[in-house]
Amino acid sequence: MSNDITVLGLESSCDDTAAAVVCGRRILSSVVADQTALHAAYGGVVPEIAARAHAEKLDICVEAALTEAGIPLARIDAIAVTAGPGLIGGVLSGVMMAKGLSAATGIPLIGVNHLAGHALTPRLTDGMEYPYLILLVSGGHCQFLRVDGPTSFSRLGSTIDDAPGEAFDKTARLLGLPQPGGPSVEKTALTGDEKRFTFPRALLDRPGCDLSFSGLKTALLRQRDQLVTDQGGLHAHDVSDLCAGFQAAIRDVLAEKSRRAIAACPGITGFAVAGGVAANTQLRAALETVSADFDVPFIAPPLALCTDNAAMIAFAGAERFAIDGADDLTLSARPRWPLDRTAPAALGSGKKGAKA
Repeated sequence: MSNDITVLGLESSCDDTAAAVVCGRRILSSVVADQTALHAAYGGVVPEIAARAHAEKLDICVEAALTEAGIPLARIDAIAVTAGPGLIGGVLSGVMMAKGLSAATGIPLIGVNHLAGHALTPRLTDGMEYPYLILLVSGGHCQFLRVDGPTSFSRLGSTIDDAPGEAFDKTARLLGLPQPGGPSVEKTALTGDEKRFTFPRALLDRPGCDLSFSGLKTALLRQRDQLVTDQGGLHAHDVSDLCAGFQAAIRDVLAEKSRRAIAACPGITGFAVAGGVAANTQLRAALETVSADFDVPFIAPPLALCTDNAAMIAFAGAERFAIDGADDLTLSARPRWPLDRTAPAALGSGKKGAKA
């Protein structure tokens, strides 16, 4: 295969500094430096802290990835780096590191869309053939994409406000749970009653695959405040029930919208889910059921490849390199970079272009 080259991948779009070495579909190494402890006191990711940590850790992660793979830098065929979208300070740190390595060694440079990394993960893990449908669901994004090639994506629908991961993080803060919010809410929901509270399932009364989660977050806030007013505070079982009801609402919305998306994509080879929220076991189970109803294969990558990692960037870089070749040293860091350039902006736009 033309993309069976050895690629060093770099990822620094949010709060994980990562480097990996991939050859074809073989992950030779994958190193991730987690920043959770750095941001814990602030209830979320602080962009300036994240950017500084990336600058401090990128070279260490690269060295560790090369050592783990047992491959010297001189034997690397290409360097792939997340060039957007993401927190611009972190993206810039990774791009400058990759450009420096490329300039010093002459190794080809490939700028990768972070979302394409997630969207192509099912090909890395399971060899999924084009075309397929993917639900990309993370802290900053939520969209249904038909994937027809390494650079060919058609958006069927997306969130018009909050992404699910963002809603999970905000819910955790509202309930005094630790960050990141997704794992905390999921764990707390295990002992909760998802039917105790009635939370909205937004946009299910409208056609199409667009989603909305900001109203769900507001409904939870109001329910929390009502409980505090009525009983003078929150009990542990209240928090568990709130988490369970919130999680069930997101699950139900994503399951129904997935049904619509699959129905709108005849001829696909399968349905996949990727992104940090794809680690949620309830969501995975619901989506697998939907796929089975349509007799469509379902792919959910290993948990380590759902969250941000550099292996997906290396693989996506190889796929793109086989079609477009390398970038030059004018490669820029981009805070916004929609995959489907033809679709109207779902989250608005400004001087820097569409957000998603």
